[in-house]
Amino acid sequence: MQRFHGKLLRPLTECTCGGYSGSLLICGASMENISTLIDDVIIKQLLTNAFSGVMSPVKEELFIAVSYLQFHPDGSTVDLFNHDTQTLELIPHPVLGGVIRGLGESCVGSAEEAYTLYKTCREAQRAKEEFISTSRCSWLFTVAVERKVHEGKMSLQLCRSKLRVFSLVGAANETDLMGVNPLLKVMDQIPSEATKTDPLLHFLLSDALTGNSRTALIYCIQPQDGLDDETRSALALAQKVKRFLTRASVCCWSPEKTQQEIRGRIMELRHAMMSDASNGTYNIHRLAELIQSLQIVKEQSWEKKRHESERIQFKFRVPQKGQTDGHLSAGHSIDATRGSDSVECLQTELRQEMEAHVREDGGSADKVQERVTRILQLREALREETMKNISAEECDLCLQLNEEYQLEDCHAHERRRQLKELSGRLIQQEMEKMERDLAREQLPSEGVRRELLVMSRERQVLVLQMEALREEAQQAHKDLQEQRHNHQSELRRLREESLQVFRSFHESSEDLRMSEARYRSVLLEAVHDAVYQSAQNQQLRADNKQLRKGVCIYTCIIERSLYVLLTFCFTALGELKDTLTKQGAHKASVSPPKLV
Repeated sequence: MQRFHGKLLRPLTECTCGGYSGSLLICGASMENISTLIDDVIIKQLLTNAFSGVMSPVKEELFIAVSYLQFHPDGSTVDLFNHDTQTLELIPHPVLGGVIRGLGESCVGSAEEAYTLYKTCREAQRAKEEFISTSRCSWLFTVAVERKVHEGKMSLQLCRSKLRVFSLVGAANETDLMGVNPLLKVMDQIPSEATKTDPLLHFLLSDALTGNSRTALIYCIQPQDGLDDETRSALALAQKVKRFLTRASVCCWSPEKTQQEIRGRIMELRHAMMSDASNGTYNIHRLAELIQSLQIVKEQSWEKKRHESERIQFKFRVPQKGQTDGHLSAGHSIDATRGSDSVECLQTELRQEMEAHVREDGGSADKVQERVTRILQLREALREETMKNISAEECDLCLQLNEEYQLEDCHAHERRRQLKELSGRLIQQEMEKMERDLAREQLPSEGVRRELLVMSRERQVLVLQMEALREEAQQAHKDLQEQRHNHQSELRRLREESLQVFRSFHESSEDLRMSEARYRSVLLEAVHDAVYQSAQNQQLRADNKQLRKGVCIYTCIIERSLYVLLTFCFTALGELKDTLTKQGAHKASVSPPKLV
């Protein structure tokens, strides 16, 4: 296996990592004998090599998705990732090549996650053995890779590649009663153009053998007693496949540029249809093709694919885990507990924001608007979380009812089967008794008496058969009446639940309307308060400015008054000093008489 991996599998994955699309065809008459080899060695090694070669250090630069298709012998196709899809159609696109509309793809981030999804699909395929033998069903596992290779100023370039693994069941000999390999049928049709009535598997195999792909073939042969017919046919088929030539090339495209080109062609075609109506039918078909191509390009958006992948993984993970009822109910109870906790947290936070908003005395308009925006965001988050919880509860109820209906159906089917087996044993016993009686009578092979005896015995057998059929019909009628009663009860319950949901919705709408009216009144009051506070602040600022101006004037007046008073005091003191000086001088000039 190591040499096989180095010569075949590694070059195939290297081509995929380099931007080329690769296809691996695994064929054999008895694929169930090597299913473990395919699952544990080939698929796991391919995924490991592919992811190790394409993983980018920047998560946003890479998009990887896987898909799984099952092909039945009657030509029908089942998408195990998306059971709701009724029809899958391969549509040729001028840029993207063949695109399967309605294909369910699940986003993955590692080789382990991709292999887990693959194993889950294989288990789900084997679980359907009671309806159809999975050993006669072919399947296709695809790993689609897209990565950003160039980001310009105006457009984004994406490199697109695929790794497809086909498991084709059937013999290479056309006379084999267990079925013919689809590859043999496709090779006979390749020289001629494929029609729309051909199965989807034929289109995909034809593209792998002659289209944009690098293809490898593994044919599992189990020779018995030398070269038997199957071994010779398998070797001849492998040699025919080896002669085909593919046209492998790197697919790089720009979503924005492609959309602009298609829109331009649509506008040109519309103008041509308005100006010239001679080729009306052709132009209408061409316009429909362009619109379909534009829609396909829009569906390639990574955001849309991730959103669809989340929905598919939720629907795919619940019924396909193979868990017991206890495990499922425990998981759902955990999810319900988490949902209720998040709802309570949002309600508490919303209540706190409302109380803070009511307690707040005014404030700036920007702050009020920010708080109101926060309240609206919390309300929207609370509404979304409530809807999620309701959806989860409805999903749990639907799963429980579906399991109950399946269990009742299985019980009814088992009762009818046991009744049929009992009737068959009675009829068989009566036939053996008739043969023993005929052998005991030892009548000639031809004669009226023998014919009468045979007819009487056959009449008894026919009566038993009619009685058995009557009992089976009565049991089936009883089961049908019971199912009808259950469905009517379920219908009444669903009608009551619908009315209850409608009442709850009406009450919630009324509460929402009242809450919105209250919120709007609170918002209006807050805006009025903010305007009033702003006016009061402006008035206070003007008064303060006026007061400061008056204080400055009063200070100047007081300073000037003090200056004048001091000047007057100093002048008065100077005059008093001068008067006292003059009086002193006069007294000195008039001297008193001397005494002898």
